[in-house]
Amino acid sequence: MIPITSFAGQSVALFGLGGSGLSTAKALAAGGAQVSAWDDSSAALEKASAEGIRLDDLHQADWSSFKALILAPGAPLTHPAPHWSAAKAIAAGVPVIGDIELFCRERALHAPGAPLVAITGTNGKSTTTALIAHILREAGADAQLGGNIGTPILDLEPPSPERVHVVECSSFQIDLAPSLNPSVGILLNLTPDHLDRHGTMENYAAIKRRLVESSDFAVVGRDDGWCEAIFQYLKGAGHAVVGVSNTRPNALGSVSLDAGHLRRTFALPMLRTLEENLFDLSRAPALRGAHNAQNAGAAFAACERLGLPHDEIGLGMRSFPGLAHRMEQVGHRDKVLFVNDSKATNADAAEKALLSFDDIFWILGGKAKAGGIEPLRPLFGRIRKAYLIGEAAREFAATLEGAVAYEKCGTLDVAVAAAARDAQTSAAGEPVVLLSPACASFDQFANFEKRGDAFRGYVAGLLAEDAVQGALL
Repeated sequence: MIPITSFAGQSVALFGLGGSGLSTAKALAAGGAQVSAWDDSSAALEKASAEGIRLDDLHQADWSSFKALILAPGAPLTHPAPHWSAAKAIAAGVPVIGDIELFCRERALHAPGAPLVAITGTNGKSTTTALIAHILREAGADAQLGGNIGTPILDLEPPSPERVHVVECSSFQIDLAPSLNPSVGILLNLTPDHLDRHGTMENYAAIKRRLVESSDFAVVGRDDGWCEAIFQYLKGAGHAVVGVSNTRPNALGSVSLDAGHLRRTFALPMLRTLEENLFDLSRAPALRGAHNAQNAGAAFAACERLGLPHDEIGLGMRSFPGLAHRMEQVGHRDKVLFVNDSKATNADAAEKALLSFDDIFWILGGKAKAGGIEPLRPLFGRIRKAYLIGEAAREFAATLEGAVAYEKCGTLDVAVAAAARDAQTSAAGEPVVLLSPACASFDQFANFEKRGDAFRGYVAGLLAEDAVQGALL
């Protein structure tokens, strides 16, 4: 835990008692603040009370007594309208901040300049955050991983010059962290998202830009118009910035993808250039696909900035296991690779996995999203056979009819067995049994994690059966 001493002896309001809210309330109390916490959920209030957190109905509070409102990132700050607690704070002239801001203030008080890597973007930020932390840890560094991924930031160890905090930041968290100033700020990409909370794409992009603009060193993706504009703005302002691109293989000074390698091109005198080969991505099995090349390029640039030599960065990339349920390689059965991409709950997400493999035995289905899998038709040539489960089976069969061989399996266990059976007969060098459902899980599983865990368990069962058979021979 990081005790928050910046509000010692002062009264603060806190709204939102989910995971990060509970963590924040405890960190504030540990640092000597007088916390008045509340939530709209009676269940959350009961849980907080059981954990010893002081509850005060903020509807009835004297807001003039508070020095700040710590707002949960899930509560709207501006759009479509401020949450009622934020509206009360604003009316009383009370600053509205979040847990990332509390961390930044604590860092400024006790360890100014302590290494902080902050990562944001519409897609890929969790993988990039986990990859950077993994590379640093493999190199022997004390890397603390948290924020919008896994552990709330205030549950990590306190900032210090010898410790690197690697923090994923959502746009909601950035909006509540006015003094965020990372050592390395990373912005991967921008596509329309959360516009109900930010009003316009311009507002959304401006919030994301703040993270890299306030950093000592910025890493910015260059493969969409919004991020390219931010990259050029920072470069024009003289900010220390490096680009990352999958579509500009010879972009000067940027880390780019070229024929499966991360490379960088330098300008030399007399209009000459020098190309530096940084890393062969084929040596990192968990980083397949163009989307992961962008993640890897950003991680490489960040770790290089933190002082790691290239060979240590490469070692970390090669040993990176990937994130659970996101193109997670769960095992081999002879030459057949099993991949758990259960987090692919729509066609856009499944597209990334389908683009990453060639000989695919595809398990899909569940509770269908609008548009189904029709947008994936250009990739049907990569699929040897599809195995349909859940409510979407009939709809998806109609889409696949005449284009891809398919089998209606109903449930995931049946699909895994059938796909494994067929994949064994493939002549490809590495056929892939891919769970990338392009659907929500709610017809058969509580969430995508439970679905992915079940897939992992069924694959483990197949491998265990093989081991038993081998022992009997």
